[in-house]
Amino acid sequence: MPEQEVARHASVAIDTQGVATLTICGAGSLNILGTPVIRALTAAVTALAADPDIRVLVLRGSGDKGLIGGADIKEMAALDRASAERFISSLRGLCDAMRHFPAPVIARMPGWCLGGGLELALACDLRIAADDVRLGMPEVKVGIPSVIHAALMPRLIGNARAAWMLLTGEPCDAAEALSWGLVHKVVPLAGLDEAVAQLATLLAGFGPTALRQQKRLLREWEDAPVDTSIARSVAEFGSAFDTGEPQQHMQGFLQRKR
Repeated sequence: MPEQEVARHASVAIDTQGVATLTICGAGSLNILGTPVIRALTAAVTALAADPDIRVLVLRGSGDKGLIGGADIKEMAALDRASAERFISSLRGLCDAMRHFPAPVIARMPGWCLGGGLELALACDLRIAADDVRLGMPEVKVGIPSVIHAALMPRLIGNARAAWMLLTGEPCDAAEALSWGLVHKVVPLAGLDEAVAQLATLLAGFGPTALRQQKRLLREWEDAPVDTSIARSVAEFGSAFDTGEPQQHMQGFLQRKR
């Protein structure tokens, strides 16, 4: 995809700590996911994933009306079976790129986050929401099922709550989202940027190799049997000591204790 096309819909800023912020651009006030936007975001995430100096990725939309208001209904209304499968496969590719991004990903979530937007947020590792957040999976209301990364919902919030959201299409508010486990933290909208920045700074201060190891293990633990996960983690623990990070951080801890 041409670089100018990526820049039209995906703005990237990287600070001195290695915190990358990916902002959805030119997609309306609710940052709607149409094909050009999906392609641009996927290209940007893929490029950032190849940069070993990135310690944290923050996903945000333009403005505070919402992170993402969903997939582009105008585009979807004209689809047939074949083009519908291509469309949803491209969105799946974006969500997969985010979910398997090597460093932790934080979703900044004000206002609305619906449908494909919520699926993308669920593919992130940590979700910080404003107290005005409204989360929903309203696909059934427009004649389609919720698919791809909606499959994460039962394991995140339980079968009963996932069934309620997916079958009724009704949104939940900030209090429900927090108590259900859809988001990790809720703060006033005015403090959202500060909360995201504090979390990003915290993560960026850890050993980058250890943090990437931990994220990779979390993904592996989702599918592997518990005994297999425990056994494989022994080698991960040992390999951490090849990086020098444990020696550096543990010595710092011991010196502070003294």
